Amino acid sequence: MRKSYSYLLLVVSILFLFNACAPTTSLEKEKIISPDRLIIKLEANRRKIKNFNGSGVISVQNKEFNAKSNFEVNLKKPDSVKISFFGPFGIDLAHALITSNGFLFYDVINNKIYKGSLKEEALQKILKINLPLSDVIDAFTGSVNLSDKLRREPDNFEYEKNYYRLTYIDSTNSIEKVYTVKADDLSITENSIKKFNGEKLIEGKFSGFKNFNNVPIPMEITVSDFRNQQQIKIEYRSVNINNESQNINIELPEDAKVIEW
Repeated sequence: MRKSYSYLLLVVSILFLFNACAPTTSLEKEKIISPDRLIIKLEANRRKIKNFNGSGVISVQNKEFNAKSNFEVNLKKPDSVKISFFGPFGIDLAHALITSNGFLFYDVINNKIYKGSLKEEALQKILKINLPLSDVIDAFTGSVNLSDKLRREPDNFEYEKNYYRLTYIDSTNSIEKVYTVKADDLSITENSIKKFNGEKLIEGKFSGFKNFNNVPIPMEITVSDFRNQQQIKIEYRSVNINNESQNINIELPEDAKVIEW
């Protein structure tokens, strides 16, 4: 009798475990978002950011330059960026205002103002990175522009261990673009562009996310451009989004020397 009772208890335990596990699997499958809905949600999050303010530490490395500075950035989309650089004890070093119409760079130490039309070489001189303005804005906000993916299905779509992975193939240029997205909050934790042979061209890594108005913002950002041997790393101490009262103007002294670039 005891043997029969033990056997029955074992069977009941197995059935209980089986039934307990089965709904979890089905619930996980129900949570998976289709690729087209996922891209729409990701792009909607990016577009929710109209204004952005952040302060922290920025590091830039390339073949000719390696520096680290405290900084503050103010962005007004679609095309206005103000960046201030500070030394120890909050000493003003420089301020840059970049828009689609042109740029203004104030060298506080030497009391010189540089200004001119916006060109890639101008951005490279100011920020020491070779990126177009739109990519600079996305880099500072930790965003990934997916607008060109809204009407295109990924060539490969995976879901594993609470992460989505979307892969897009560009046969013309022999490259693939891969985006890794955390399912819980739809934060893009990594994106990369690489050749078919595996050689990485560009890689972005994002971590330390905080939620602002239901939009996940990374507090740590690293963008590596392997083609141009350059990297920009941002570590935010504070972030604020969609503050209409933020100021992107630069106060300039009357005695500063103005240099046209």
